[in-house]
Amino acid sequence: MTVFLANASLFSSSFLSATLLPGSSEALLVTLLIAKQASVFALVTMASLGNTLGGLTNIIIGRLLPLKQQGRWHQKAITWLNRLGPAALLFSWLPLIGDVLCVLAGWLRLAWGPVVLYLAIGKTLRYVVIAMVTLQGMQWWH
Repeated sequence: MTVFLANASLFSSSFLSATLLPGSSEALLVTLLIAKQASVFALVTMASLGNTLGGLTNIIIGRLLPLKQQGRWHQKAITWLNRLGPAALLFSWLPLIGDVLCVLAGWLRLAWGPVVLYLAIGKTLRYVVIAMVTLQGMQWWH
């Protein structure tokens, strides 16, 4: 597999993983790290970029939703997100919950700058931790 194909595959997988569609970008990242298909920096960057753009897609979807109140659980989520503000997107990497956070952040029309910053930090930290654990495991195993 060429470096370009490895990076493109990881970008695509991480983008899809950040949307409401299922994906397994973490498994692909680990596989590519073990196979040494590209530099660690390039792989983490592609995964982070794709996942952040996928999260932004969810935020845009949220911004397209009409501003009307829903049920009681919905109000609790909105209260919590309003209290934390864009910093809540540090948890955007969590399965399912992260997708909902992104859609709600868009629906609440949170400011773009802080949203993008916290979203990117949260998404990137996940891939950095996965890469570090994988590389540490590879050293330990050999």
